[in-house]
Amino acid sequence: MNGRVVAMPVAGTGATAETHASHGALLAIRNLRVDLPPGADRAHAVDGVSLDLARDEILCVVGESGSGKSVMARAIMGLLPAPHVRVGAGEILFGGDDLTRVSEARLRELRGKDVAMIFQEPMTALNPVMTIGRQIGEVLAVHGGIVGRDARKRAAEIMASVKLPDAEAMLDAYPHQLSGGQRQRAMIAMALILGPRVLIADEPTTALDVTTQAQILALIRDLQREKRTGVIFITHDFGVVAEIADRVAVMQHGRVVEAGRCEQVLSAPAHPYTRKLIAAVPSLIPRKARTLAGAPVVLALRGVEKTYRTRPGVFRAGGRTVHAVRDASLTLRRDETLGIVGESGSGKSTLARCVARIVDADGGEVLLDGVDLQKLSRRAMRVYHRRVQMVFQDPYGSLNPRQSVGDIIAEGPIVHGVARSEAWRRAAELIELVGLDGKALARYPHEFSGGQRQRIGIARALALQPEVLIADEPVSALDVSVQAQVLRLLADIRDRLHLSMLFITHDLRVAAQVCDTIAVMRDGAIVEYGAAADVFGAPRHEYTRELFAAVPGTGSRYQRSGIGYNSPDPGAGCLSTDP
Repeated sequence: MNGRVVAMPVAGTGATAETHASHGALLAIRNLRVDLPPGADRAHAVDGVSLDLARDEILCVVGESGSGKSVMARAIMGLLPAPHVRVGAGEILFGGDDLTRVSEARLRELRGKDVAMIFQEPMTALNPVMTIGRQIGEVLAVHGGIVGRDARKRAAEIMASVKLPDAEAMLDAYPHQLSGGQRQRAMIAMALILGPRVLIADEPTTALDVTTQAQILALIRDLQREKRTGVIFITHDFGVVAEIADRVAVMQHGRVVEAGRCEQVLSAPAHPYTRKLIAAVPSLIPRKARTLAGAPVVLALRGVEKTYRTRPGVFRAGGRTVHAVRDASLTLRRDETLGIVGESGSGKSTLARCVARIVDADGGEVLLDGVDLQKLSRRAMRVYHRRVQMVFQDPYGSLNPRQSVGDIIAEGPIVHGVARSEAWRRAAELIELVGLDGKALARYPHEFSGGQRQRIGIARALALQPEVLIADEPVSALDVSVQAQVLRLLADIRDRLHLSMLFITHDLRVAAQVCDTIAVMRDGAIVEYGAAADVFGAPRHEYTRELFAAVPGTGSRYQRSGIGYNSPDPGAGCLSTDP
């Protein structure tokens, strides 16, 4: 790293933060305080933070939701929702400017050209009615005065540099026509098009599958080295930290509680909160196997097929056929949790939707207690919908924002003939079962955190007293500590209510903690299927081994830190929970 390293106190924390001397820093944050409006859960989103970023380094800022890390990043960019949230004190020094005091016109000059940001959710950050090429071209026109063919040529070059296939054609695509990984690469291309000196990446890999995540991390690291950019990488995942960071700053309640070189923080964390976050990283060693061989079969899939046919579009002049699910056969016993793992586009969510009859399979059988759900009319399916319920990946998108939590949970039973008073009594029981206060029934989804909304989604799914619960990526976008709480909750509910569970995930660490059996899907087909201990201990298929190798931290530079392992056998090591 560049610059002389000194120790300095972090204002308001009593902790000691390792930092570069101000004269050697590319970006220097000094005693930054960001005030929240009256009535917020605390007075300051960021409270006395001091950090330095050197040229040619990656600084990972780690913490749970609400720790202030994203607010700090937005303060650097001048993107705080003023006047309700504003910088109350401190400095952000960059290239002779204090970014907290410069004019809006000066901030517009710096954004994109000198300081750029990759946002957490590209689908909301990208304009849905503009092609990717037009959006990149807008950056070039506003900040570089580059237009026309020159702009398109530059845009195609940067799209190719972020490893997007057929970059020229991609420029004519709209955001919804790209996969999650492709949208994230397009966001990175847009951020890098003018060669900024500082790049802020706000949770850019949170909801991506492990192989796409590994590709994005490698891409950011390679581009940072090539262009000697200073990167602030915001994350809650210490596996990602081990993979990419030069230095680490840990934030809690708006303050930096620990900072230092990556290997130092990972191998010998000084603060209890840092140790807690590291301990929350799920292990790759599967939990102890349960005896389920004699349990009755609740659900059986036999040769399920699902094909989608798309219309002509940007990338498919004559349209194309996608085999989303190919000849899938599975068995789910009572009390069993069957994990379906694979990358985005592997077919796992489509298979789950076939089971729930959200979509109809094109072939095969979905047998619930011997009854083929695919042969039932929509009217006859009403009875079986009560027995198969689903928890969706995005609880905010799947909960009606205009309904109170009580109405959301009670709606299903009421539709199926349960008296309103009984449905609300059941809702009150369920909201406490998932660990929320009874007062939550009168509140609305936007008033809850992501983890709390996921608990509400679980309560809604349980309201109809199902026999099979389908959990589709229920923890993929949650902090590791909240993730651990939700996983414990699901395991507890399964045991108490004797549920059978289909658990859809791309995270092998999560699958290891909750699943008895694992099915690995690729391109719509099940390529490996067996007991979790067998799949994790001795994976037979090359694709399964590739998934293990892509788990963040497992191939890191800091193998002795306790975050990664260095073993030829994926089942022989783990992401240790021992700090």
